[in-house]
Amino acid sequence: MIHHYQELVRYLSRTLGDRQAAADVAQESVLRLLERKSLAAIEQPRAFLFRTAINLSVDRYRRAQVRADEPLESLGHEELDDTCDPQVQACQAQQLRLLKRALDELPPVCRQAFLMRKVEGCSHAEIAESIGISRDMVEKHIVNAMKHCRMRLRRWAR
Repeated sequence: MIHHYQELVRYLSRTLGDRQAAADVAQESVLRLLERKSLAAIEQPRAFLFRTAINLSVDRYRRAQVRADEPLESLGHEELDDTCDPQVQACQAQQLRLLKRALDELPPVCRQAFLMRKVEGCSHAEIAESIGISRDMVEKHIVNAMKHCRMRLRRWAR
C-alpha cells in the first residue's frame, strides 16, 4: 500500500491541480486504510487506495462548493456561539492538552515535520529542506504522526 503512495500523489496532483492538496488527500487515504476495522484482506490494494482517494477528493470538492455558496455574513456566527459556551471551551481545551501530550510522545523529527505541515502550513519540500531529510521521509513522518495522534486520542477518549 505504501509503495503506491507516490503514484497516488502524482495522480491526485494532476487531478486536483495542487500538489499539497494531493499529498493531504493521499495521506488521509493511507490512514483510512491503515485504520480499517475489517479483517478481510483487500484483493486489489492499489485500486482500493485510489478509490478511497478519489472519494475523499470528491468530498473535499463538495465541501469547498458548499463553503463558496455560503454568504459571507453567515461565516463564523456558529463558531462565536460555540466559543462562548464554557462547556465547549473546556472540551476544546482538554482535546488540545491530549493532542499536545500525544505530540510529545513522538520522536523530535516526526513531531517537527508534523507541526511544520499542519500548524505552519509548510510544503513537504520546505520541511525536507529545513530538517535535512528527504520529501519521502517528511511524508512518512506526517502520516505516522497523524496515525499516532488519532490512536492516542481515541484511546484517551474512552
